[in-house]
Amino acid sequence: MADWERLSGRVDVRFVDRHIAAHDDLVAEIGDCEIVVVMRERTPFPAELFARLPKLGLLVTSGLRNAAIDLAAAAAHDVTVCGTPSDSAPPAELTWALLLGLARGVVPENVNLRTGGPWQSTLGADLAGRRLGLLGLGKIGTRVARVGAAFGMDVAAWSQNLDAERAAAAGATLAASKEELLETSDFVSVHLVLSERTRGLVGAAELRRMRRTAYLVNTSRAAIVDQDALVEALRAGWIAGAGSDVFDTEPLPLDHPLRTAPNFLGLPHLGYVTRRNYEGYFQGAVEDIEAYLAGSPVRTLG
Repeated sequence: MADWERLSGRVDVRFVDRHIAAHDDLVAEIGDCEIVVVMRERTPFPAELFARLPKLGLLVTSGLRNAAIDLAAAAAHDVTVCGTPSDSAPPAELTWALLLGLARGVVPENVNLRTGGPWQSTLGADLAGRRLGLLGLGKIGTRVARVGAAFGMDVAAWSQNLDAERAAAAGATLAASKEELLETSDFVSVHLVLSERTRGLVGAAELRRMRRTAYLVNTSRAAIVDQDALVEALRAGWIAGAGSDVFDTEPLPLDHPLRTAPNFLGLPHLGYVTRRNYEGYFQGAVEDIEAYLAGSPVRTLG
């Protein structure tokens, strides 16, 4: 994805291709490194970790935002943090893969076809003429809204700071409240930044407000939707189904109840995993390292 040979003679590059959760193991792996490149938020960098990596001088994260890095701690330990280019199209596209997969029973029908099961066993949910409710209308939410309009859906949106003018510019109407959006939408898709205001924004009370025929999709951050409440909603039939690409713990534990929840379509955090995005990440990482070595860091965060 990138020409790492550009760093030859200046940087000894090695790759870690497995998830390392324990700090002791991570320090043992990268404790001798002066430069570290991390993928999105897979590997959190809290203050305690910076304190254990005295040689670290540059930390590069894919994308231009990473809530898992303590930027204040990085500054306190004289660590420069840089980001890379990132594209909002891939997660928007994956949102529609989940939504369409749920609406038309793509997975169970494919399994039936491949295993000799029943022919044509599900009744699909229509998109045209139905309401798509978006929690959040930033770059990704706006892309999702435009596709919804192309399908002939009635697109509505809500977030705490969204106004009618911005919603209309994206082809959506502003819902009167979060509750009104949930109660009137046939499909609800989450596109909010995780913060203290949005953590747990969709819990048991909110899921109960949704129509029993409605579907929920989350390609944003797992903590915005209460995972225990979602399992209960699926098992009790409060909603027709849910799709998610994000989870509280990743990789998802083998015994996690969402793995066996009815009418759940889950993917292993693929929203940003496309060739063009990865080329941007890793080519950007090489550029960041070159700039840092030249004494003029680019795309600095914090």
